[in-house]
Amino acid sequence: MTIELAVAIVLGLAAILATARLLYRQYRSDAATRSRRWRMAVLMIAQPLIAALLYFAVLPPRLPGQAGTMIVSTAGAADGASEGAGDIRVALPEAPPAAVGERVPDLASALRRHPGTQRLRVLGAGLSPRDRDAARGLAIEFVPAPLPRGLSGLWLPARVGEGEEFWLSGRVEAMPGGSVELLDPGSQRVDRAVPRGDGGFALSAVARSAGLAMFQLRLRDARQQVIEQVDVPVAIEARPAPKLLLLAGAPGPELKYLRRWAADAGLKPHTQISVGAGLQLGDAPLNLNAASLAGFDLLVLDERAWESFGETQRNAVIAAVRGGLGVLLRVGGPLSPRTRAQLRELGFEPGAGADASELRLPAIGTDEAATRARLGPGSVDAPRPRDQAPAEAPALTRRVLALDGARLQPLARDADGKAYAAWRALGQGRFALWGLSDSFKLVLAGRDDLHGRLWSDALSALTRARSSESARIDGTPRQDVRTRVCGLADGAQVLPPRGAAVALVVDPDTGRERCAGFWPTSAGWHSLRQGERLLPFYVRARDEAPGLRASELREATAGLSLASAQRGGAATGAQAADGERGSPWPWFFAWLALSAGLWWFERSLRGRYSAAE
Repeated sequence: MTIELAVAIVLGLAAILATARLLYRQYRSDAATRSRRWRMAVLMIAQPLIAALLYFAVLPPRLPGQAGTMIVSTAGAADGASEGAGDIRVALPEAPPAAVGERVPDLASALRRHPGTQRLRVLGAGLSPRDRDAARGLAIEFVPAPLPRGLSGLWLPARVGEGEEFWLSGRVEAMPGGSVELLDPGSQRVDRAVPRGDGGFALSAVARSAGLAMFQLRLRDARQQVIEQVDVPVAIEARPAPKLLLLAGAPGPELKYLRRWAADAGLKPHTQISVGAGLQLGDAPLNLNAASLAGFDLLVLDERAWESFGETQRNAVIAAVRGGLGVLLRVGGPLSPRTRAQLRELGFEPGAGADASELRLPAIGTDEAATRARLGPGSVDAPRPRDQAPAEAPALTRRVLALDGARLQPLARDADGKAYAAWRALGQGRFALWGLSDSFKLVLAGRDDLHGRLWSDALSALTRARSSESARIDGTPRQDVRTRVCGLADGAQVLPPRGAAVALVVDPDTGRERCAGFWPTSAGWHSLRQGERLLPFYVRARDEAPGLRASELREATAGLSLASAQRGGAATGAQAADGERGSPWPWFFAWLALSAGLWWFERSLRGRYSAAE
């Protein structure tokens, strides 16, 4: 209940009781001393009038003309906005010098100077984080300025594992016929893309070694002239290598090159290869049970190893999958009826797999220079000249399996879009079928980059999930702009590139999110320290990548405008109730004069029958 409603109820009850008192006295009086009708009418009308005057003396009405639209000019605002009666124009500090309106240090100051404001019309790039809290709860109309030419959006993973391939996506403005290139820290082009009709693009690269790396995006126009170059910071982590278990029913080239790739990737797989008559090659034999499988993150086996399992071993593998283990079953030949029945129990309907067909890998989309950069210089024993043209990927062979079920997720597709590998979730883990039988031909053809990418993508999708970093940094940190950091522990600090550490104070109103605000004063790599753990993040310079800055302001302000539209007129009415009231003294003196006159009139004999006689 609001104070206005409470006061109105109290005064209304007082007026009703006063009127009832008059009627009761009139009823109980003798006929000779009763009041005449006009006297009773005056007394009864005076009661609600006195109550209304007292209400306005306590809560004066709003001043007329104070509740209107405030036109707010921000960066890049034009002067073509029309004004209505009662509208107010203000200009924030980042607005152009020629912007029309009263100069204010921030939006909160403008709202205090004009307390009856109900609506905002924001012109230009949008509201900065400094002004967004003050705008919440108001009805907002946003008239955005055009985004500048060049990069207007960039999304990339916060952290990447060592040796992993990562993707970044973005958006450009006003670049018809242009292209976007991704350069590695050595300034070699590793990928290139032509933006789509909406300006979107996607690029990929490989994080070769752990550390803080600085890639770059280079934007070219239709004449191949460089129009912008933007830094792309990537934090590469030396994550613990997943523990891999390789089981095979017989040796073969596919397993040989898979083992070699896993060793080069730092996985150090535990391998067991059956050669018949109870003999095995590779590492020391393991008993497949819950205890041994709990020490691995991924199991890769072929159909012959699967068929050699007893019921106890197979149940142990399935239980381990439900506990989080990833399993990839390589199908290199026809499946037995027993194996097909077991796979049906797991949710697969692969068919017999008796036929084989040719497979072409999808084109990656990189040009020749980018492909050479991905291949690298080769090894000491087999160096690769920088000007050597990359070999064409050979045709491969796949088993014909039905992997397009509704409950299956594609793991890999060929050039025609048909899945040759798919997985489904079992409990906390994933079980996958793999139909490609001769990926080793890629290595023999000199395309070990494709071979590594093929297996890296597959195993990354299936490996047992690890717990992720709880702390997060919202948005893109920028110099002198408030950054929101959440998931903080007690004693969290930010280590800037220069100067002393900055302690973060958790806002209690954020509850379980445990967020705090941080204002970086310098650009470059910072680190969030929580105990012994360090989380690196990059802060862009104040004027770096102006297109990204403009897009961030636009999206944040558009979100406020959308939220106000969803609230409808409720926020407008609530804000109007918070405006400045008029002076209470005229209403108080009117109430005092009427109360005094009514006090005299009630005690006089005017309008009584006895007085008339």
